[in-house]
Amino acid sequence: MATLFLIIIYLSFISLGLPDSLLGAAWPVIQADFGAPFGVAGVLSIIIAAGTIVSSLASGAVLKRLGTGQVTLISCFMTAAALLGFYFAPSIIWLMVLALPLGLGAGSVDAALNNYVATHYKAHHMSWLHCFWGVGATLGPIIMSGFIREHDLWRDGYLTVAVIQFALVVVLFITLPLWKRMEKVQSHAVKEGQGPQDKLYDAGSTEQPMRMKGVKITLMTFLFYCGAEATVGLWGSSFLVNAKDLSAAVAAQWVSMYYGGITVGRFITGFVTLKVSNRVLIRSGLLIALAGALLLILPLPTFYSLIGFMLIGFGFAPIYPCMLHATPERFGKEQTQKLMGYQMAVAYTGTTLLPPLLGWIAAQTTITILPFFVAIYIAVMLFGSERVNRIMKLRSLRSETASTNHSINA
Repeated sequence: MATLFLIIIYLSFISLGLPDSLLGAAWPVIQADFGAPFGVAGVLSIIIAAGTIVSSLASGAVLKRLGTGQVTLISCFMTAAALLGFYFAPSIIWLMVLALPLGLGAGSVDAALNNYVATHYKAHHMSWLHCFWGVGATLGPIIMSGFIREHDLWRDGYLTVAVIQFALVVVLFITLPLWKRMEKVQSHAVKEGQGPQDKLYDAGSTEQPMRMKGVKITLMTFLFYCGAEATVGLWGSSFLVNAKDLSAAVAAQWVSMYYGGITVGRFITGFVTLKVSNRVLIRSGLLIALAGALLLILPLPTFYSLIGFMLIGFGFAPIYPCMLHATPERFGKEQTQKLMGYQMAVAYTGTTLLPPLLGWIAAQTTITILPFFVAIYIAVMLFGSERVNRIMKLRSLRSETASTNHSINA
């Protein structure tokens, strides 16, 4: 039963990744079909991100009321319905309307499953969970390209992904009692002290999450991580074409190696977490990604740029899942539902704001600034991560001292 349950969770995260890359793959055809301005794709992306941020912020209260199983079911139904709406949409205005429930559904399921896995499973499951997101994000453009390659049938691409999403909705509906049963079993295990987390915070703490020391720095790290990941993905090809004189086709292939580095890296990280702590993996990943950015900055032969992109992707691989999984350990299980929603909201804010910021600055200057900005983002993340580690260490020492004093007085 436990294995079946994990398969359902992983499938749900594949479904989260599937729609994420569809718009970019289909936009050249959608734009021509509707005669829309090129920049409308950015508007659609912002609407999706806005819905995601709103649902992420509300996820703590919604999860407490409905539970992970129902939230995942409702969210997947919303995304499936929105994707089906894209198939029927008669105009760009309708795509804008449908982009909102698409974002709302994505944010809810993202926060719900991240919270559930961080609370009830070991770190390697979080890494593999996000590896499956990469599988979905990779399959989306493959499915779409199959329909638009010859006949520009972008609607059929959306219909196919919608059917896959609806199939998952059926699976989630049938297995809803399993979610409830597993939640009861695993909640009981955590109460009995058998859960996967060693908490530095008292599980019964009622302190406001934003007042807890280290939370704001952690949120800043999430913002810069997701902003950096999206920035490299969006502007990597442009950097290679304009700064390294590669063809667009070769540049696209090289950037795909960046995503490959993230996906493969997260698969490998799942095994490494069995022996290495989240803290060490986050630090190592940031240093590897920084080395990749430096390879792009230095005046080296063009081939080193490919190595640089691969290193950035491989370095980024453990950071996001390990930071998410560390949430209960850092701030206590009782605060994880709210904090997971806050982290998702800030992460999507970084994804929404930082890539356009670099694009605007590059338009005024040159795209060669890309690796410099990425290196700065990574340095900020490294500073924030190490600062939180120091806070956690001091808190642990105070807790041990208080426990020792209590034993002596007793």
